[in-house]
Amino acid sequence: MRLGLNLGYWGAGNDAANLALAREADTLGYSVVWVAEAYGSDAATVLAWVAAQTSSVDVGSAVLQIPARTPAATAMTAATLDTLSGGRFRLGLGVSGPQVSEGWHGVRFTAPLGRTREYVDIVRAALRREKVRYEGRHFRLPLPDGPGKALALTVHPVRERLPLYLAAIGPKNLELTGEIADGWLPVFFSPEHAEAQLSHLRTGAERAGRSVGDLDIAPTVPLVPGEDWRACADAVRGYAALYLGGMGSRDRNFYNRLAVRMGFADAAAEVQERYLAKDYDGARAAVPLEFLDATSLLGPEERIAERMTAFAEAGVTTLSVAPFADPAAGAGVLRTAVAALERAGVA
Repeated sequence: MRLGLNLGYWGAGNDAANLALAREADTLGYSVVWVAEAYGSDAATVLAWVAAQTSSVDVGSAVLQIPARTPAATAMTAATLDTLSGGRFRLGLGVSGPQVSEGWHGVRFTAPLGRTREYVDIVRAALRREKVRYEGRHFRLPLPDGPGKALALTVHPVRERLPLYLAAIGPKNLELTGEIADGWLPVFFSPEHAEAQLSHLRTGAERAGRSVGDLDIAPTVPLVPGEDWRACADAVRGYAALYLGGMGSRDRNFYNRLAVRMGFADAAAEVQERYLAKDYDGARAAVPLEFLDATSLLGPEERIAERMTAFAEAGVTTLSVAPFADPAAGAGVLRTAVAALERAGVA
């Protein structure tokens, strides 16, 4: 199991600290630095900035939003980042959610499975530098009733095949990921609850004539070192409450549904109810300690090492940590993760 670093979103006043974290991860031998996007900073620009100031660590999008770009634009971005970074780019894709897709990008959140499959088909064809012709339900290239012509990407990526990851939560999305992706970007991944998700991933992989072992399973996991793991968990409550309570509408919150499938139905309902009522303190307090512990790395180094062993045994191959700490302590947190991984003996 390798270590990764997820810097999350940019532009929240922590940019200088995040760049320092990326440099530290590069020095410490982390395998990848991921950057996210929603409706603020875009991931591609930040990744170019990080890649320019690191030397060996991979840079990855977790994720580029599918509704934000045409497949061809994503292929152009991926090829450019791979070339500029010397072959260090990993392309993570996700459909986002209905509120962002329709409210921010003006793209209907319909048939996400079919759109994702076609999107990946086109991106891969473009990155192979084929003349792109595609007749799908959601995408047609070139358009059949105009002057458009089939074109080939003019940039030469460093590698013949860029690693492509999908962010997936629901069962059908997991099957699709197992079938067509090189890696999976889970969130709120818990070793104790992983088998239900992995079974769907396995079904998709077997459909494509391969196994789950052919995929890089790369969850992002909050990391909070400290003497008292219960106190450490409090640092993650706001993050968990936001996703379980406020990411999506009452009826379409994929993170909340995940918590329900993990066995936290009553708590997930309470968190969402309080969050949507703007009782943010109440929502944070309602997140179960057991949920936070199952999906995070909390406490002393030896406890973090034990949890890392559990993640490795559950099939995780890239454990991407998200430090929930004072930015000034970030480098120390990354070093703690390295020491814990060595202690666990699963590197």
